[in-house]
Amino acid sequence: MTSIVHANLAWHTPDGTSLFRNLDLTFGPKRTGLVGRNGTGKTTLLRLIVGDTAPMSGNITRPASIGFLRQIPEHQLGAKLADLFEITTQRAILARAETGRATAQDLADADWMLEKRLDAALTQMGLGHLSADTPLTALSGGQRTRAGLAALMFHSPDALLLDEPTNHLDHEGRQLVIDAIRAWQGCVIVAGHDRALLNAMDTIVELTTLGAKTYGGNYDSYRALKSTELASAESDLTRAEHTLAQTNTRARTAAKRKARTDRQGRRLRISGSQSMLVLDAAKERSEGSGGASARFRA
Repeated sequence: MTSIVHANLAWHTPDGTSLFRNLDLTFGPKRTGLVGRNGTGKTTLLRLIVGDTAPMSGNITRPASIGFLRQIPEHQLGAKLADLFEITTQRAILARAETGRATAQDLADADWMLEKRLDAALTQMGLGHLSADTPLTALSGGQRTRAGLAALMFHSPDALLLDEPTNHLDHEGRQLVIDAIRAWQGCVIVAGHDRALLNAMDTIVELTTLGAKTYGGNYDSYRALKSTELASAESDLTRAEHTLAQTNTRARTAAKRKARTDRQGRRLRISGSQSMLVLDAAKERSEGSGGASARFRA
């Protein structure tokens, strides 16, 4: 299974602010861009998927293995690239094999293609000049991000979650990340604002305070559809405001007519120039007009 399914998901911040309520959302085996204003829950949703945070209610169905590239990478004191790629144990097995000290179990567990696969993963991210013994502290922020993505892809997880993966990267670094994501087969969810990166997506999911909405196509397609939606909404609002203005005008006209009729009736009663029957009939007509005016105002 490579899809991630949210069913009736709910989550709120410690101060009670609701980010998700009755959220139903599916991420399939394709590249999905996760967009939305800051504070709408993009990073929180990724953390819920990977299991860092538990939902208040609802369920998340996820694949067996997920790679998560965090916006702020975690560091281990004295860690090397080998630690980032989680190959320290395998390298020790291969070292024992090269010196003739390997056990039968070592030889059975050895990954003889390890060095070649590592070199390919680093080269894809423009880091082929580095070795497994390179300290992580020797890497720039951009190199650390690219190495982190290379390490995730090295283990071929069922799904990749990437939180702002092109932050602090130069043009070359951004393009390497975009190319790697384009080449990836499977479920990828990318949260970010990088338009070039989001244009490499197959689908866009927009998070708002109202929930989530899925748009087919890349970021440019999403923006075009969004513009059409906004134009349609503005047109509907204009028509509604026009209808309301017409209704209010009719209500005011009816109210003025009733007030005029009431004044005339009072003057006639005072002057005694009309019979009571005629005046009562006029009063009924006026009250009927007043009821219509009230309906207009409602």
